[in-house]
Amino acid sequence: MIGTIIYILGLVCAVWCVLDIFKHAKCGVIGKILLSILVLAFSWIGFAVYYFLLRGKI
Repeated sequence: MIGTIIYILGLVCAVWCVLDIFKHAKCGVIGKILLSILVLAFSWIGFAVYYFLLRGKI
């Protein structure tokens, strides 16, 4: 039960990151697609890396 909640929460965070990438990222389309794939592939780690390290820089 708790694992399912954590999984769904991670999925929601990853989708939020992907939407944020396509709205605000200044890189090209290929960069946005690659970054989105990485965030979705590594749900919690991808979310943390994007939010804390890359969000204001790209």
